Amino acid sequence: MDVQGTVADGFEPVRDAFAGNFARRGERGAAVVVYRAGRKVVDLWGGAKNADGPSDGACGDAAAEPWTPDTAQVVRSATKGVAAAVPLLLHQRGLVDLDAPVGTYWPEFKAAGKERLLVRHLLSHRAGLPVLDTPLTPAEAIDGVSGPRALAAQAPAWEPGTAHGYHAQTYSWLLGELVRRVTGRSIGRWVAEEIAGPLGLDLWIGLPDAERARVGRIADIAPPAEPATPGLRMRPKRSVSDAYSDPGSLTRRAFGAIDPQADENDPAYRAAELPASAGIATADALARFYASLIGDVDGARRLFAPATLTLARTEESAGPDKVLVVGTRFGLGYMLHGPACPLLAPGSFGHPGRGGSLAFADPESGTAFGYVTNGMQKNVTADPRAQALVRAVGKALAG
Repeated sequence: MDVQGTVADGFEPVRDAFAGNFARRGERGAAVVVYRAGRKVVDLWGGAKNADGPSDGACGDAAAEPWTPDTAQVVRSATKGVAAAVPLLLHQRGLVDLDAPVGTYWPEFKAAGKERLLVRHLLSHRAGLPVLDTPLTPAEAIDGVSGPRALAAQAPAWEPGTAHGYHAQTYSWLLGELVRRVTGRSIGRWVAEEIAGPLGLDLWIGLPDAERARVGRIADIAPPAEPATPGLRMRPKRSVSDAYSDPGSLTRRAFGAIDPQADENDPAYRAAELPASAGIATADALARFYASLIGDVDGARRLFAPATLTLARTEESAGPDKVLVVGTRFGLGYMLHGPACPLLAPGSFGHPGRGGSLAFADPESGTAFGYVTNGMQKNVTADPRAQALVRAVGKALAG
């Protein structure tokens, strides 16, 4: 694999790990970017733009088009980390009270025993609404109306605030509708106008038609057999895959809130504003976004005030996850470092995307990381490709 791009002195282990993903871990096409103290120190890409093309990026037809620095991809749940910044920034501006009932901003939401369900419960996956009583069709999922209406009428699966379970799909309609009620703007528009535009990010929640040609096709791939790394990956008695295979489980129902599963390569799906799962970004955009949460970048002032940064990464939920089965840790909108989501260090916060993508920041080291791939590995909570890169960043920082 001819890896393209550059690394700063000392970050050569990241290049080695990135090349190793193609050689040993089934990588099709990918990019990784790392910022340190607001400066880009890793910018690598390689392989094919489309997952159904050859992994060597050879030219010749559309499927074999090589990855370039401008290639963007669907990043699935890594979108959640971008979306979570919106209510936190609204709180920072005095427009949202995290301890107010959601019904304060969205009156219809008070129905079915949700009168005391708080905004912070949505962000920390404690709302008890990870599943829909009746799944939405793909068309309903993207119409902007059906999802919020269903959740407003539905009773929680557990008493809000008493437990946590990953809101894999319903996070889209819960967060999106809250932002719309508070600001009068869709969450995709808010991100475009208040975050992506000012920071110059190639990142969208709702892909514009003009950007469609930059986005490669994704495909599911089987993860290669690889021994678990001590201290990084743990297999519980019942794995996520086991739970997902049970049609009646919260796991299967949470990930099946859209039924049949939407085609993530469909232009209509990519144009939809689904902040739980359908964001599209370059690796640089994800890394630069997280860099902007913790510090100034290229003259642009940091997004999060110190108090907001503390909120993002202070533990709100921890322990057995009712949906993901494994033990997970969440702050307000962000996954925190732990066995289910190994990041750089205990103070790191961010979000993986199911199947591969990962983005996070580590304030103590001033590091921000973004990894995007088009080869999606199913039901892996700590993707071995992303983890190899994270370990390499740690090695580089350690000198």
